[in-house]
Amino acid sequence: MAKSSYHHGDLRATILAAAAEQIAADGVDAISLRGLARRAEVSHAAPAHHFGDRAGLLTALAIEGFDLLAAEMDAAAGDFHAAAIAYIRFALNHPGHFDVMYRRDLINPDDSRLVQARSRSGAALRSGVAATRPDASEKDRHATQLAAWSLVHGFAVLWREGALEQSPLNPGSDPETLARAMIATVRFE
Repeated sequence: MAKSSYHHGDLRATILAAAAEQIAADGVDAISLRGLARRAEVSHAAPAHHFGDRAGLLTALAIEGFDLLAAEMDAAAGDFHAAAIAYIRFALNHPGHFDVMYRRDLINPDDSRLVQARSRSGAALRSGVAATRPDASEKDRHATQLAAWSLVHGFAVLWREGALEQSPLNPGSDPETLARAMIATVRFE
């Protein structure tokens, strides 16, 4: 039975935090509802009660991740460079969330709360890009937005996977300094 399930206050948040920590440490394949209950020191039924199943848990974690990402990117206030750094910083600071947010095979991609959260986070990066090309056609704006997203997402994944550790493209900088240098080279025409 639960050791301290009634002492957590916000059991849902406790389970999500434990899931994010475990994914960051051991990868998403290590997540099971029963193992997560042990890690969070709650009854084995608590995760299923709050999330239904593993996909429900990971969907809730992805929603939380997109909400956190939107909050960080909203602070960039339409500045592409600031939004790009915020995206990369989020990926590096919230690996447990980031690892499930774009994994359609793990989550319920049509969940309305997920669709809304994903839309909010994407709007911040899109607005930063749109500000750089206010006179661009819709087609060109979309292509530029896709390029910007690919750039920041790709950099974050390369850094997190260790691909830049011994690369001649990394002069030994910390990821944010290296990302700022990379993003400063981006010109929208």
